[in-house]
Amino acid sequence: MKTNKIFQIALAVVIVGLAVLLYNSIMKPVRFDNEYNQRRDAVVVKLKEIRNLQEAYKMTYGCYANDMDSLILGLQEGKLPVVKKYGNVPDEMTEAEALKQGIIRRDTVFMNPLEKMREEKKTALTDAQLAQLKYVPYTDNQTFEMRARFVEKSGFEVPVFEAKVHLSVLLADLDEQDVNNKIAQLEDMNRYPGWKVGDYDEPITDGNFE
Repeated sequence: MKTNKIFQIALAVVIVGLAVLLYNSIMKPVRFDNEYNQRRDAVVVKLKEIRNLQEAYKMTYGCYANDMDSLILGLQEGKLPVVKKYGNVPDEMTEAEALKQGIIRRDTVFMNPLEKMREEKKTALTDAQLAQLKYVPYTDNQTFEMRARFVEKSGFEVPVFEAKVHLSVLLADLDEQDVNNKIAQLEDMNRYPGWKVGDYDEPITDGNFE
């Protein structure tokens, strides 16, 4: 009788152990995907901000910045010519007519590109947040890779830039096999195994998350 009871307890322990193992095996990929998606979303927010800043930099200097420090400093210290319009155009007039009659006037002023972005609500980042923009979320102060140059397209030299982070950096603290599987899956689909915006060879500013 005592032996049967010990056997029943041992069997129950085994069943519970198997149930835990089964649960963990089912939940492991789910937890990985949840963490992956969370980190992706955080990276995408920063990459979109970097793209907005790069566009403002190009409007100011005619090219893209080659690194994050140059990007931020250039926007903080740059001057961008902006046409300001003063006065209101009457309903019965075109803007050209109102301008000719002196009802409205235009002046070219110089604005700091970063201030202009904030005025137009193209960014809400503070200076402190800008200083942290180069760091990849969920990493130990790893930074986004960024580069820029001019490429020839249809006989013209056009500026391009690329900002990106590889999954091996973004997911460095997660299970190595899960990370390698995700990288291999994306590479098999001929996709960059990470998140990026812009392209080093083509004049596009799209992100591979769009």
